[in-house]
Amino acid sequence: MTRLQTPLTEAAVRSLHVGDEVYLSGVVFTGRDAVHKYLHEGGQLPEGVSFRDGVIYHCGPVVMKDSSGNWVVTAAGPTTSIREEPYQAQIIRDFGVRAVIGKGGMGEQTLAACREYGCVYLHAIGGAAQVLAECVRKVRGVSFLEKFGSPEAIWELEVVDFPAVVTIDAHGNSRHRDVLASSQAALARLL
Repeated sequence: MTRLQTPLTEAAVRSLHVGDEVYLSGVVFTGRDAVHKYLHEGGQLPEGVSFRDGVIYHCGPVVMKDSSGNWVVTAAGPTTSIREEPYQAQIIRDFGVRAVIGKGGMGEQTLAACREYGCVYLHAIGGAAQVLAECVRKVRGVSFLEKFGSPEAIWELEVVDFPAVVTIDAHGNSRHRDVLASSQAALARLL
């Protein structure tokens, strides 16, 4: 088990390999379809928000205010990442992202960007939204809430020991590509 603390260094990211289990602590920014498309088309991050050496989490958290008026995350499960494939490589490059968290993996463009720029894809457990929300210690801020709505906003979350597995590393390896190839080979043998 490797413990990672944000901001992430390129050296720390490049030391990871497919199959490594990690516990991530620090700041994570959520970002889904609307944010990725907006940034891909030339939009800018709000003042005070930086993805440099940071983490984007493909997540639309369930967030509500407590009796004191503070935001509280009640569910924070990963969403399917492949929808961001048309945008992710550019965002890794342009915004200096070091890790992307999601589920289901990503494609060849993201794999190439991870290798070139020093980034990893971290697979989080789908169906464990409430368990993962327990890792969120604080909502530090929210951007684009009015522009995109709650699930698509950028939520700045402070996490402690968020569990994930490296499934795309910065060396050109992809567990998703390997599983697809072995599945296709098994299917070919059966047919």
